[in-house]
This record gives sequence, structure tokens and C-alpha cells, in this order.
Amino acid sequence: MQNMQGHNSGKSWLRDWLRPSCVPITIIVTLSTLIVAMALLDDSISRNQNKYSDCDRCSFRLVESIPENLTYSPGSIQYPSIYSAWTSLIDDAEESIDIAAFYWTLLNDDVTKKPMASAWQGEDILRRLNDTGIGKNVLIRIAQNSPSAVSPQRDSELLAAAGAAQVRSLDFHHLMGGGVLHTKMWIVDGRHVYLGSANMDWRSLTQVKEVGIVINNCSCLANDMSKIFEVYWQLGKKGADIPPVWPRPLQTLFNIENQMPISLGGFTVDTYLSSSPPPFCPKGRSNDIDAIVDVISKAKKFIYIAVMDYFPKMLFTKRKIFWPVIDNSLRAAAMERGVRIRVLGSHWNHTRPDMKYYLKSLQDLTSTATVMDIETRLFVVPAYTEEQQEIPFGRVNHNKYMVTDNTAYIGTSNWSADYFINTGGIGLIVNETDSTLSNSDSDVQTLSVRQQLQALFERDWTSEHAKPIDEFF
Repeated sequence: MQNMQGHNSGKSWLRDWLRPSCVPITIIVTLSTLIVAMALLDDSISRNQNKYSDCDRCSFRLVESIPENLTYSPGSIQYPSIYSAWTSLIDDAEESIDIAAFYWTLLNDDVTKKPMASAWQGEDILRRLNDTGIGKNVLIRIAQNSPSAVSPQRDSELLAAAGAAQVRSLDFHHLMGGGVLHTKMWIVDGRHVYLGSANMDWRSLTQVKEVGIVINNCSCLANDMSKIFEVYWQLGKKGADIPPVWPRPLQTLFNIENQMPISLGGFTVDTYLSSSPPPFCPKGRSNDIDAIVDVISKAKKFIYIAVMDYFPKMLFTKRKIFWPVIDNSLRAAAMERGVRIRVLGSHWNHTRPDMKYYLKSLQDLTSTATVMDIETRLFVVPAYTEEQQEIPFGRVNHNKYMVTDNTAYIGTSNWSADYFINTGGIGLIVNETDSTLSNSDSDVQTLSVRQQLQALFERDWTSEHAKPIDEFF
């Protein structure tokens, strides 16, 4: 018994010795873990800062597609073609090309069986992508809208079958109950980006008027755009669902409240990327519609808008739903702050007959009684030849941008409710505080993004192709 008591006493002593010692050991382990985590975080921040070190050297090109035979008055500004921008991005790629696209019709046969001379640019882009993916061993990833009878996505299927690209398709009917992936963007080597209105369609290069932007040597912006692409890439997995919370690596620091300061073409600007629909936006990402409303709300002198469709309602639902978010913002800007507003819509074979009424209702607010200044016009791209007349869904101004006295917005969405509620899109917002465009600014290459976009709008607005809205009644 005595021995047993002694034995128990010894064990008690051992327990007493271990128990208090466990507290400092636990604390030490916890502190060590925190120190390691903080070190890793600091290292990650350091790496990110190094990765962003080229953000004082970002360059840009505003690019556009001018439909064949569409001309402007002598001396009008002209921008590089989207075709030349895409070829440069493909040819310069060394490691990777990520493309988010609505649909693929780069081959002549995708559109019509009749040979069309103007299809060669699209077919060349497809050939270059194939050669780059195979010959240069560049990793090409494509996130696209799901194939359908209307858009079978044959071109991307050809790239995948040849081993030139990896392809994933987003099923918006499963993910959102409707809508499509309407985004048009490229990310090359994690350093160069493109976004704009042009689809992966040969008509977008020669038959449809488009506007986009290429930004080179800007890994900070490319890294943030990659997070949007990764959202698409994850949702393109078979059976994928939108997660209740997006993974932390897809979150962003840059949004309406906290914009990314960079030097863009020698101009100091604040910028960020917006996205739609809202469920596709990880923490920190501003919704596209919120960005548009914010740009409108901060305009002091003017707001110029060029967009194919303008509707204060849902377009693709059976039930009529009024959605005056943008419309009300424009009316408030004109009424409360005296901002001059110009809206340039598009008129073509597929223009819905009621759009002119919504645009006319905006313009009708202009009078001495209201002291408001709103004007609307429709841009018409004529078909000059029999071949142009035969090309389906061509000859239209497909632009999607807005420019104010202090901000440029370049997007991928038409302006109706659907595109911001259940459809995938992206917008680039570039804020400039001191970039007033004067009549002496004749060299477009020396202008800022905002200045160039303003000059582009004013060229189109004053051209013979922009018709007063009253002419359509």
C-alpha cells in the first residue's frame, strides 16, 4: 500500500509538473504558428508588391474595328484595329493566354457557306491561336458560354481537339437560371490584357463597329483580371455551382472605394475592374452596375454614352419588369447637377422598335423650363455592297462605353437589366482628375485613356452616321 501510494504520488507529481508546462508549450506553438503565418503573409505581400512593380510603366492602346467602307470626314482621328491588337497579343505570348468569350465564329463557314472576302482576319486569328498553342507550347485556356444550337462553339472545339487549348463552358441556365457569359477579355502572360465589345467573330473585325482597350506591361491589373477569369474557370467545371463564399485568393482589394493607383501611358490614374452578375463577385469586387452608377454620379460637366442597346427594363423575361437604375441616374445628373448628357445608341436590322421611345423620353426632358441638356442619337452602319447586305448580324455599332469629364468606362455589356442581373460581363474604370481635352490636342497618341475615348465619341457623334432620334419617328 505504501509503495502504491508512493507510486501514485509520483504520478501525481508528474501530472502536476506536466500540466503547467503545457500552457507555455501551447502558447509557444501558437505564437510560432502566428509568426510563421505572418512571415508568409509578409512574404506574400512582398511578392505581390514586386509583382506590381511594373505598374508605373503600364502602356495602353485604344483599339477599334471600323466596318468595311465606313468612312469619316478627312482628318478624323483613327485608332489601331482590334485585329492588329489581337495578333500582337498572340504573337508576343510566351507562357499563357486566357480568353473569356461569349461565342466563337471566326471561320467563314461558321456564319455563311458563301465565301466572304472579309472573313480572312477572323480565320487568321484562329490559325494563330492554334499555332501558338501547339507550336510555341503556350498554355491557352478558354472560358466560354455553353454551346447551343445557335452558337455551337465549333472553333474552340477545334482548338481543344487539336490540343491547342483547354476549354470550359459555363452553363448559365444551371448557374443563374438564365443569361449568358457575355464577357470579352484576354490575359496574356499575366502582364497584358484586352477587354472590349468585340466577340470572337470575324464580323467583329471587319463588319461590326467595336471598341476595346489593350493594356501592356501591367501585371497589377492583369493579376486582378485573372481573378475574374478564375471565377469563370471554376464555374466551367462540369456540375459546378456558385459557392456560398468565394475562396480568399479570388477576393480583391480594388473596387469603387479602394482603387488601384497606376501610371497608364504616362498619366497617373486610379482604376479597378467591375464584374457581373453579383453572385460572380468575390469579396471586394464591385458589381458592374454599381460602377456605372458611381461613374455617372461623379460626373461634373458631361456624360457621353455609346452603347448598342439602351433599355430601362428586363429584355429577356416573359414578364415585363421596369428597371430604371441607369435611367434615373442620368436624369438625376442632368437635373440636380446640370450635367450635359449625350447617348449614342445603335440602329440596325435587329433594333427593338421600342428603344427609340426610351431614348426620346430622355431627350424630351431638355427645355428652358427644366434647364436640362440631354440629347440622343442612333448610329447607323450602312451596307454598301450586296455582300455586306448578305452577312447576317453585321453592320452595327456594337460599342459599350461611357466617358465623362473625369472618368472612362469600357465594358462588355449592353445596357438593359438582364446584363447586370444574370449575365456575365466586365468593366474597366479609369479615373483621371486632370485630363481636360482641348482643341489643341491633335496628336491622339499623347492623350490619356479618357481623352482618347472622349475624342472617339465626339468623332462618332458629329459624323454623318449619327442620326438625331427624331428621324426615327
